[in-house]
Amino acid sequence: MREAFDGPPGPWTYFTDTSAAAGIFGTIGTLGAAAASRPAGPAGSTIAGHVHHLCSSLALTTRGIRGGPAVRDRSTTWSVTVVDAEQWDDLQARLRREYAALLVALETRPAWDEDTLGDAIGAIAHTAYHLGAMRQRLAVQRAD
Repeated sequence: MREAFDGPPGPWTYFTDTSAAAGIFGTIGTLGAAAASRPAGPAGSTIAGHVHHLCSSLALTTRGIRGGPAVRDRSTTWSVTVVDAEQWDDLQARLRREYAALLVALETRPAWDEDTLGDAIGAIAHTAYHLGAMRQRLAVQRAD
């Protein structure tokens, strides 16, 4: 999970890119609101949309790992697509908070069962997918 958000911990990686900025925070950290709001891909999703979706997903996963209900209603997780500069800053700050809360939940869970372990592993895979999707959108933007 840390590698997906913070980038690789050293000269090796579970992902394919060993650059220090390969994680989500490095990928989105230099983007402005306009670039984060630019649609790409077949569905026209935006990086801002992916970040908002990840915030919602991380919050639900954290709740589930802490033993709370984690009913996933994806109808609202893609409700953000375009952001201005202030909204983009707020969204990035929210992502950092949700990530930090998930790390605490993962590190302090006293016992694991099949459901919570599945939530944790699923969060890693889900985050990795969205990291790749965001990086692909950036590659398309840079090629234009």
